[in-house]
Amino acid sequence: MTDIDNASSSSAAASASESAAPSLIVGIDLGTTNSLIGAMDSGFPILLADAEGRRLTPSVVHFPGGDEEPLVGAPAKRVRGIRPKDTISSIKRFMGRRGSEITDEDAIVTYNVKGSGNEPVLVEVHGKSYSPEQISANILTKLKKDAEARLEQPVSRAVITVPAYFNDTQRNATKKAGQLAGLHVERIINEPTAAALAYGLDKLKERSRVAVYDLGGGTFDISILELNEGVFQVISTHGNTRLGGDDIDTVLAEELARRLATKMRMDISIALLARLREEAEVAKIRLSEEESVEVSIPFVRDGESFSTQVTRDQLDLLARPIVERTRANCLRALADAKLKPEDLNEVILVGGQTRMPLVRNIVRDIFKREPNTSANPDEAVAVGATIQAGILMGGIRNMVLLDVTPLSLGIETFGGLMNIIIPRNTTIPTKAGEMFTTAVDYQKSMSIHVVQGERELVKDNFSLGKFELEFERAPKGVPRVGVQFSIDADGILSVLARDIKTGKQKVVEIKSVIDVADEEVERMVAESVEHAFDDLAQRQWIETKIKAGTILTETRKAMAQYRHRIVDEDVAEIDLRVARLEAALEGEVLAELKAAVQSLDEATQPLATVILDEALESGLNGGN
Repeated sequence: MTDIDNASSSSAAASASESAAPSLIVGIDLGTTNSLIGAMDSGFPILLADAEGRRLTPSVVHFPGGDEEPLVGAPAKRVRGIRPKDTISSIKRFMGRRGSEITDEDAIVTYNVKGSGNEPVLVEVHGKSYSPEQISANILTKLKKDAEARLEQPVSRAVITVPAYFNDTQRNATKKAGQLAGLHVERIINEPTAAALAYGLDKLKERSRVAVYDLGGGTFDISILELNEGVFQVISTHGNTRLGGDDIDTVLAEELARRLATKMRMDISIALLARLREEAEVAKIRLSEEESVEVSIPFVRDGESFSTQVTRDQLDLLARPIVERTRANCLRALADAKLKPEDLNEVILVGGQTRMPLVRNIVRDIFKREPNTSANPDEAVAVGATIQAGILMGGIRNMVLLDVTPLSLGIETFGGLMNIIIPRNTTIPTKAGEMFTTAVDYQKSMSIHVVQGERELVKDNFSLGKFELEFERAPKGVPRVGVQFSIDADGILSVLARDIKTGKQKVVEIKSVIDVADEEVERMVAESVEHAFDDLAQRQWIETKIKAGTILTETRKAMAQYRHRIVDEDVAEIDLRVARLEAALEGEVLAELKAAVQSLDEATQPLATVILDEALESGLNGGN
């Protein structure tokens, strides 16, 4: 098995009990792209999931028309590509704004926004006008209902977060949206303050200065906070309420539209642009983990399909001017705080867009330090809002840390490597998970081997148990299996493995994972330090060897089918580099193996071009 998606399946800490505290206050992150809701349980912040188990609710509302109730969240997002004019997303950009404040940047939306002068912005759908507050209230209402179903009690009080750069009008609009949803808004708090809480920075005893870089779907904030024994003070803030990941989606969608128009010689309709935008968002997310992705749009015209390859470098070229616009805001915030980058103790990242490697590189360059990425950027603000709700309820002061995991917990992946799910010293109770796929064609089952320890290789750690999850046979990389670890207050580990396609699952309970002798913990940690360099070298060798095996298999398969389609010089070069890679595998020198893998990858570019061209031809001919 190989890890395929860390971002989409990492979990917020804690497990919920059946009861809830009186006078419950929930914490809400009303985001541009996604929204979340949480509640405190026994001193722990819990992010609450909907009936399908999703904590992230897309901030999307679809109006079907007539007397039908609007769709909110994932169902609305699914129809956005086919009903773009009736589906509202990124409404946070228009909160508290007037007609005269609408700019060309706002033209990225596919629905009808109107307003002039000092009149409030309105959205027109099916001949009816809705304020941004009303549309946001639909999102908040769904979150409220999800929380009530999960907590089994009414929810009427909330803390809601806003960008630090929001003005009074925008803050009041957010509060009004909460009231329309039937919530008494106890407090509107700044997102960077919430994020700092989520990162645990309130526990710092010494005076510290922290920069919170928050790049979400539609807004950007940079705030400099001073923290001293749990007291937060925002000493400067800057940002742009109309800058975010949506803008990157837009430029990528425009590039895809240009390619499609050129390839198929056709005009791009609003509906087709909406489909391209959906695919652009998916491609952007995948390119944070992959170097290249294929974007396919079936049935573009009379059965014809469109397909194109997008690389991370191409995306970075498009996105860099957008992300670079945050630099001026960061420098201004530092100047306002009368600080230099070296005066900061931490730089923390918030917002899903900060997963993008380009963003992290630019942040690193601006602040001259490695950013703190220890918390889930999608969930940090909601966790902080929930903690703030707990403070207002008076229960957070009595928080008791029950215990921590003495050693890391994970599962065995392809090549005998340990993939950590829950790191050591994580406070329990806790829950976390990741998504995995198969590494061999047409496997009929996946072996889940649960391991505890600090070494890179499974053989050097403790085995806690194994079990099998069966699923339908499919090519490698196709099956998706979610693995979730849950540790209760007694340290009992429950491991759940679920086939995403069928929903088939197994749950296995394992003995207490905190009942480990101190000398064993000390020995394991000491060995991990002593063998750190050797272990890392072994892991890198195994990972590179797996990559080498994959590229050799794919190259041989492609050459058997397409050798006659490329020139003799390219055939000879590929054969030569295949031989070099095979020799490097025998030599067991990491640097040589990496170089050989890279060399073969470069040599097969003509082959990749032929395969892509044939795929495009096949797609076009298939529509005739």
